[in-house]
Amino acid sequence: MSGEQSALSVVVAGGGTAGHIEPALAVADAIRELVPTATITALGTERGLETTLVPQRGYPLELVPPVPLPRKLTADLARLPARVLASVRRTREVLDHVHADVVVGFGGYVALPAYLAAGAGPLRRRRRIPVVVHEANARAGIANKIGAVRAARVLAAVPGSGIVRRGEAEIVGIPVRSSITGLDRAALRARARAHFGLPPDGPVLLVFGGSQGARSLNEAVSGAAGQLAAAGIAVLHAHGPKNTVDVPARPEHDRCPYVAVPYLTRMDLAYSAADAVICRSGAMTVAEVSAVGLPAVYVPLPHGNGEQELNARPVVAAGGGMIVADEELTPAFVADTVIPLLRDATRLAVMGRRAAGAGHRSAAAEVARIVLDVAGVEANRSDR
Repeated sequence: MSGEQSALSVVVAGGGTAGHIEPALAVADAIRELVPTATITALGTERGLETTLVPQRGYPLELVPPVPLPRKLTADLARLPARVLASVRRTREVLDHVHADVVVGFGGYVALPAYLAAGAGPLRRRRRIPVVVHEANARAGIANKIGAVRAARVLAAVPGSGIVRRGEAEIVGIPVRSSITGLDRAALRARARAHFGLPPDGPVLLVFGGSQGARSLNEAVSGAAGQLAAAGIAVLHAHGPKNTVDVPARPEHDRCPYVAVPYLTRMDLAYSAADAVICRSGAMTVAEVSAVGLPAVYVPLPHGNGEQELNARPVVAAGGGMIVADEELTPAFVADTVIPLLRDATRLAVMGRRAAGAGHRSAAAEVARIVLDVAGVEANRSDR
């Protein structure tokens, strides 16, 4: 650590998607709890969600050129070395400017240049900065695999991510913000339902498909709107800012409304209003839904390397949810499977407890303590 600085300086690298950014910010919050004087800087790119999410949480954001890693042999592969060097050069400038003591990476476009700029790779620097790597997904990405080679500590959400070639990473779960892990759904239920215009009593189904929505979820649930209302089930549905759902007006919707919104800015209230959820199974989604103890119907993305299904399996194995293939999520499935679940209060309660038991509610604090240990700083100290 630099003796010229009066407080710990941490750089978090997790830009691109909410699945990379939210764990980084959760750890940043936890570090601030332990060391209030800590300086925390986030790395990001101009095209990622971090340009909105990071400033909203009160942290400085430094932009670096993105380094997307081509998955196929294309012309982009030939341009990769120059892009990496440019991004590493800019990242080194940031690390030197903030006198970084430790870098914490969560994968994504900014993680690789952060690892390399810190010295955790083939591109060495005079002052090597220790690196902590966290892998949220069930299958590790390329950037994190590279960073893990020389990292001081390697962490993972679940076993078997493949981030470490020999042995296993430290299993800590996924860092989730305290406003979610400390959520008292029962205490907020009345306020949350009033906020969204939902009835104070009766079951509520929450539906969301990530920040951009998901067409299959939208079509399946809206297609069963009549059956849901007839069964006495209200719906809170975030369909995505570029999508819409067509729900014909029905008399039943006066008492069991179908509330469709483009995006949910208050997930704490959405979780508190709901009795069950239909959602994708990105790592961050699974972590939050299980942390708050919501029974879930997980619908993994039908493309990619299958990691979304792997993300949901531990919670499903614990009895906190179920997995349905994207092509099998239909209005008939909602009517035949989801409606009976929502009408069974005992089953919902059991699934909720099992979901909560499968989560890692203290992951953010645990990762924060590991970061302090790597940096050689004691918690609750305002100086070094």
